[in-house]
Amino acid sequence: TSVSMEQWLENPQLLEADRKAKYAAEIHIDLNEITEPILCAPNDPDDARTLSECLDGSDVGIEEVFIGSCMTNIGHFRAAGKLLRDHEGSLPTRLWIAPPTKMDEAQLTAEGYYGIFGQVGARTEMPGCSLCMGNQARVEENSTVVSTSTRNFPNRLGKGANVYLASAELAAVSSMLGRLPQVGEYQKYFKDIDATAADTYRYLNFDELADYVAQAEKVTITEKA
Repeated sequence: TSVSMEQWLENPQLLEADRKAKYAAEIHIDLNEITEPILCAPNDPDDARTLSECLDGSDVGIEEVFIGSCMTNIGHFRAAGKLLRDHEGSLPTRLWIAPPTKMDEAQLTAEGYYGIFGQVGARTEMPGCSLCMGNQARVEENSTVVSTSTRNFPNRLGKGANVYLASAELAAVSSMLGRLPQVGEYQKYFKDIDATAADTYRYLNFDELADYVAQAEKVTITEKA
């Protein structure tokens, strides 16, 4: 109820593990040892591989790219837009864009990123799940896809599709090349994004946006008798 929510807000407490809790396993990952992108290979979200392992010494052609779903935030679309804005001509892939919320869509439009997506011929979908579960549309049968979604089970995005799960940045680069990039290629592209990271990856904090604060103040909460 709204009453219990208000009580929690007065004294918010987050869940945390007991100090002496025992776990089935402890996994330690040294991020300094991760020097290239990690993807999930078709069609198993547990089959994590480095970009080099996915390439295995040969080119991997990509036909469709999906940047969207709940795995993305506004910064990922800014990064994709900054990569795409210098692309000349049409893309060699079909690029799908679907921000997770309408608020993201509105802010990205205001910042000019939807104009960039339109210039390269991207297909912009209604904010939400979109291709993630094949809800609103599906990729071509038997196509090879790079997706930022959560799962790549067989036939999830399209019948017979081979889907790599990857970051929005790698997805954007793949959409321009029509293939998975070589590690060196990717790193060259990413240098431009990394140089403006503070601007690119700003969160969309609704409590700091005047329009959303004004709307929230108009909301009336009533208790049922």
